[in-house]
Amino acid sequence: MDLVDKVIVVTGAGSGIGRELANRFMHEGAKSVIAVDINVDNAKETADACGCEAMAADVSKEQDIERVIVDTENQFGPIDLFCSNAGLALAPSEQSTTEEWQTSWEVNVMAHVYAARYLVPRMIARGGGYFLNTASAAGLLNQVGGAAYGVTKHAAVGFGEWLALTYAHQGIKVSLLCPQAVRTAMTTLNDDQLGAEGLAAAAADGMLEVEQVAACVVEGLENESFLILPHPEVHEYMQRKSADYDRWIRGMNRLHCTLTVT
Repeated sequence: MDLVDKVIVVTGAGSGIGRELANRFMHEGAKSVIAVDINVDNAKETADACGCEAMAADVSKEQDIERVIVDTENQFGPIDLFCSNAGLALAPSEQSTTEEWQTSWEVNVMAHVYAARYLVPRMIARGGGYFLNTASAAGLLNQVGGAAYGVTKHAAVGFGEWLALTYAHQGIKVSLLCPQAVRTAMTTLNDDQLGAEGLAAAAADGMLEVEQVAACVVEGLENESFLILPHPEVHEYMQRKSADYDRWIRGMNRLHCTLTVT
């Protein structure tokens, strides 16, 4: 995908990966980038820093995503690329509250569904379009210390697969961004999200900077790769998992026990 002159929406763009994606897309020559965040001040900070536009929305609310899509297309033109990037890490175990589990589901899964619900018909009518959904390596490998995060990110991967296999012949393209640890608020400031155990597991292969992730995204979009893996080790881990599931479970359990003890 050539990003020049494209209209692009990025959710969760008030900080972290989302902010850097907005910045990089502008530098790549996008026509319009709309930085969407639940915190309107953060969205405006991104817009001021990157020279893009800002919108406030709660991606867990279907009507908010519909509004973003309608307003963007009315003001800036048809959306070429929708980056469903917003996410959170709550509910570390089965004992976590139902509210935390439900919030995780709404933000990490249903936000992708809502975007597709309103954009797929529009994109098909005009000959195609592109979705970039941030899923995380946890969606491929699971997450030590993060039950709802691992479960919902798996669901996000499953939905991305379904979207691609269902609509590829109608011009709908899908990429899934699946990094391990990236230096953002989730991994450096908020122990209430991944927690020490989850962060140690996610960062085992190193902590990437958001600029590195954005560069991988641009390359992945150019190649129209379904999986964008800023940590290339994840591909090998996937192969090990599928080759011997029982062995992989035992190994992950040892990792869990090691991190819990330390």
